[in-house]
Amino acid sequence: MNPEPSLDRRATHPRVAFQGAPGAFSEVALLEHFGGRAEPLPCHDFESVGRAVLEGRADFGVLPVENTLAGSVQGAQDVLLTGGFTIIDEIVTTIRHCLLGVPGASVGGLRRIISHPVALAQCTRYLSEHPHAEALAVYDTAGAAREVAERADPTIAAIAARMAAERYGLEVLAEDLQDRNDNQTRFYVVRIRGDEGAAVSLLVPEDAAPNESPRRTVLLIELEDTPGSLLGVLEPFARRGINLTRLESRPARIPWRYRFLVELETPEGETGLDEALEEASRSVLILRTLGTFMANRTPRGKT
Repeated sequence: MNPEPSLDRRATHPRVAFQGAPGAFSEVALLEHFGGRAEPLPCHDFESVGRAVLEGRADFGVLPVENTLAGSVQGAQDVLLTGGFTIIDEIVTTIRHCLLGVPGASVGGLRRIISHPVALAQCTRYLSEHPHAEALAVYDTAGAAREVAERADPTIAAIAARMAAERYGLEVLAEDLQDRNDNQTRFYVVRIRGDEGAAVSLLVPEDAAPNESPRRTVLLIELEDTPGSLLGVLEPFARRGINLTRLESRPARIPWRYRFLVELETPEGETGLDEALEEASRSVLILRTLGTFMANRTPRGKT
């Protein structure tokens, strides 16, 4: 494990891990959120993002958890299920997909369009309108843009952020490819669990408006496989008027047993959450609070 980074360096120039090549939407989101002060650390996959945080090579990690069009990002959620992280904030970013090609390429001359599968899923209408170009999934949007630049083949294009075009010297052949203009992705900002020294105050942009949103709490729950077990753990929250906003199930370590990621929202000053957590904990195998932070419902930027 690397030496503990100094608090001075973390407060002024934090290193933030993200999945993808430089120019990925996750990098765009973290640069918006940290006001450009962050040092982005690109990682090949979500598991690598988690390892970078746990090994001290990154102060924070940014993980996409859901998109308004494509739904949940399961690989990122599986990283959270390891239990080694605390969620300290969230980012909501507007996603604008661009079609990027080498200089001189044209939409009509394309034979292949490559991108991350989640990005392809957000652009199904555009892809169906251009059946002459085969859509192929790769591990990353910005990585797709980099591959297009390296191949220098005018018949291949990538779906990625406009930032990736600037990064790799590509031209924007078409823009706003997403199926809906309210396309947004929500990211968690995580740090290593128990690292109370991390400079959380730097996560609030200097130009941010006062946040009057409710507080969001994320729980990791594992239950016995018995009738009514899920109802039993959720009922204490419903009885106290605590809003359940999201429920995701993922396989546990034992076959045919599942862990759940649960998101709850409570108004600022609400006192019933602790009581509900204590009551719910009596009927579960595992109940762990992964983080409590202010919900963010205002998307930032235009990528």
